[in-house]
Amino acid sequence: MLNEQMFEYGSKSSVIRELFAYGLERKKIVGEDKVYDFSIGNPSIPAPSNIKKALLELLEEPAEALHGYSPAAGEIEVRKCLSESVNRRFGTAYTADNFYMTVGAAAALSISIQAVTNPEDEWITFAPFFPEYRVWVEQAKAKLLVVPAETENFQIYFEELKKLLSPKTKGIIINSPNNPSGVVYSEETIKRLAALLEEKQKEYGTTIYLISDEPYREIVYDNIEVPYVPKYYPNTMVCYSYSKSLSLPGERIGYILTPDEVDESQRLRAAIAGAGRALGYVCAPVLFQKAIARCIDTPTDIRAYKSNRDLLYNGLVSLGYECVRPQGAFYLFVKSPEPDAYAFSERAKKYDLLIVPSDSFGCAGYVRISYCVSEKTIKDALPVFAQLIKEYQ
Repeated sequence: MLNEQMFEYGSKSSVIRELFAYGLERKKIVGEDKVYDFSIGNPSIPAPSNIKKALLELLEEPAEALHGYSPAAGEIEVRKCLSESVNRRFGTAYTADNFYMTVGAAAALSISIQAVTNPEDEWITFAPFFPEYRVWVEQAKAKLLVVPAETENFQIYFEELKKLLSPKTKGIIINSPNNPSGVVYSEETIKRLAALLEEKQKEYGTTIYLISDEPYREIVYDNIEVPYVPKYYPNTMVCYSYSKSLSLPGERIGYILTPDEVDESQRLRAAIAGAGRALGYVCAPVLFQKAIARCIDTPTDIRAYKSNRDLLYNGLVSLGYECVRPQGAFYLFVKSPEPDAYAFSERAKKYDLLIVPSDSFGCAGYVRISYCVSEKTIKDALPVFAQLIKEYQ
């Protein structure tokens, strides 16, 4: 007998991946420039030039130093570079021991959840949310509870959160800047969340972990500040990836940060190492560990993303679409002109316009448009968006 849960995960691919695959096939039929694919968050900005320089230099090193295994937590010198960089940026006092290198953000999140979760525990996240959270929580034999979206400004709906908190709550997962809304949680929101969790920890006599999923931290606009969550709540784990900030999604490199202030921090780090071992996520790619260390403070070039945001947001609003104005990341969250976002997405496909319905993000009635594409794609697509909205006017 197969594992039926694994069969279900594998046989039901995400709608994002399905749209992306559909787009590849359509391009073969009608041409690359006739398909307007806004489905997937694949960065269009090339990796910084110093990444290429670092890789070429590294490839001259002895093979055993470059292609061998690293310690489970990652190369000590790499983790030391990480600690020094984070300390400079956020006024912290971390050491290499606070970092565990991972195979991207997916591994970081899956490991962090697995490390602290027991069967029947509950995790809470906030709609709209990245759909894979459910997979990772369920794989840990726990339950994911979802706080409905507060659609006025997409900050946290605290009254609904309070209804879900209980002694079974193992942790909270937040994602800011958010995929798919592009919203950044304000300092006021983070402070309020931290105060509520501190209050509930005392009431229940338990530890409530806060996982801050941060692959888009560097992609923010209009001088918006992204609060550094561990400064506000001690029991925080930060899951980070270089997929978006350095345009390296296929290289699968990231880390977990566990501050010393976390309850039982030494035991937690051992549990993280154990979860990485149990899940098979051992030894993040050494070549890219070393490349990251050489490019640790490389700034993220967001000029193209900001230009795309402004072009697409202003264009769609002028056509009559209702959109959430993104503060970060590279997604536009657009209200569907009909209640069924999936039906709207299917109608858009008639125009070879590929947009993701929001149901799997836990927030029905919206679509996600990924604008990490070429400017030409957006300019060419706006007249098509105009034809589409006319069907509803």
